[in-house]
Formats: sequence, structure tokens, C-alpha cells
Amino acid sequence: MSGTDTIPLAAEQASAGHADRLTPRRQIIARLVRQVPAMISLIVLILITATCFAAPWFEHWLGTTAEAQNLFGRFQPPSAAHWLGTDSLGRDVFLRLLYGGQVSLIVGLTTAGFAAVIGTFIGLIAGFYRGIVDSLLMRLTDIVIALPLLPLLIVLAAVDLTKLGLSTDAAYAETTALYRIVVIIALVGWTTVARLVRASTLTVRTRPYVTAATALGVRDAAILRRHILPNVVSPVIISTTLSIGTVILLESVLSFLGLGIQPPVPSWGNMLTNAQALIWNAPWLAIYPGLAIFITVIAFNLLGDGLQQALNPKSANRRT
Repeated sequence: MSGTDTIPLAAEQASAGHADRLTPRRQIIARLVRQVPAMISLIVLILITATCFAAPWFEHWLGTTAEAQNLFGRFQPPSAAHWLGTDSLGRDVFLRLLYGGQVSLIVGLTTAGFAAVIGTFIGLIAGFYRGIVDSLLMRLTDIVIALPLLPLLIVLAAVDLTKLGLSTDAAYAETTALYRIVVIIALVGWTTVARLVRASTLTVRTRPYVTAATALGVRDAAILRRHILPNVVSPVIISTTLSIGTVILLESVLSFLGLGIQPPVPSWGNMLTNAQALIWNAPWLAIYPGLAIFITVIAFNLLGDGLQQALNPKSANRRT
């Protein structure tokens, strides 16, 4: 071997040695940084989120509000005063898009988080106790998976909350529709997390440190919290990230059908609903929220794929 051949080899060995010295958390971050689509998606999501939650600042800058109507300024094209034009009531489309993004992002993140908590709990219990507990919980999971999702969501979203004991004011409050969407989707969206966590728990519970903790008489709750949960959190993070985009789509569909977030609270879904009758006269009213949904969902999916490769280097090696 020549002297010039040893230089790249030495560099590779030095790089490998440096990677070995990194903590597991830094190794994950290093692998994630190398995922270009995931990093671009992360930057896009940060920009979208920051822009949406800066809506009050944009209102102050533009000198108007998202709900300000001007019937003499309907369907105006983009201008310095209205960056994305105005809608059928003369409201600023850009500001409504930002507030609609707040609602859609809150629904997506909150619902995916609740679904992850439910799925993680069920998966941990099923995988740890096995036997009849596992069978019952997995049959419940199969039943939920077998349900037709969209028709079920439509039926649940159409339930009259006054028949369940809520007052008329509470049932038709602006925030009630938001809470209902979060609860409904979370109650049927936990199945994927549950199955992933169960599979990981079945593997982790046979590890020596779990066996030793059991032999020492450590309580089951402590074993689940200290020894098993930290080792099964990776699939939870991945699945939750991937499900956020799906939740945003479901919320948009329900709002589009008039069963989700109700006006005057804007969301990307009900903005599409209001634009469907104007698709030929003012197509931009449908293009902007549709494009926002598309970009956000794609970004979350690409970020989830990057997290999968960063948290599971074996899968990344198989792909390469």
C-alpha cells in the first residue's frame, strides 16, 4: 500500500473514531443533519410556524385585521396593502391564511401528541404483560383499524353536543369545534403507535437489565417508566411526526365538509370550503390554503423519514 493510499484511510479511521466518541444524542443529531431533505423540511416547518404565529405582528404592520371586512374591496389582487389579495368579503387573505395555519398546526400537533400518549400506554401494557391482556388490547386495536376512518369521523363530528349535556353556548363556542376535532381524531389515531410500541416492548422486556429489575422486586410501573419507555421512544417520535401531516389532512377534510373548525375561526380546510364556489372567479382563494396544506404535510413526512433514519441507523445503512 502506497503512502498516498494511507491518507484517506487514516482520515476515515479518524472520522470513525470521532463518531464513536460522540454521545448517542449527538450521533443522532449528526445523522439527522446529514439528511438534507429532512433538514430542509425542518427549516420550512420552522418558517411556516414562526410566520403563522407572528400574525398579530403582521396585522399591526399592515394596519388591518384578519376579520376586517371591506365589501368595496372584494377580490382585490395582491398589493402592498394585501399581499395575497382579498376574499369575497374583502378580508385580507394573507392574514386569514396565517390564523388558519395556527389552527391547523395546533390541531395537528396536539392531536398527534394525544394519540401518541394513548398508543404508547396501550402498547406498553400489551407488550409488557402479554397473555390475555395483550390479546384483548390488540383485538381492540384491530377493531379500531378496521373501522372506516373518514365516515366514522364524519359521524362523530356531526354529533349534537347538546344531547350529551353541554349547554348551547358551550356546544357552539368557537373553541369547542377545535377540542372536538382533537379528541375525535386522537381516539382513532393511536393504533399505529400502539403496535410499534408493543413490538418494541416485547423485545426490550427480555433484556438482562429488565430481568434483573424484575428479580429485585421493582414495581412494574417503575420498570415501564425507567427501563422500557426510554428504549421504545424512538418509534413513537417517528410515528408521531409522520401522523401530524395525516391529522392536518383529516382536519382539512372535515372542515371542508363543514364538520370541522367553524367560521369565523379560519382554518386551511374551511378556507377551501369558502373558496369552492369561487374557484373560477377567484382561484387564488383555493390555491393558497391548498398549497399551504400540501407543503406542510410533505415537510412533516420528509422530516419523519429523516428522523427514522437518524434514530435507526440500521435502516439508513440498508437504504444506502
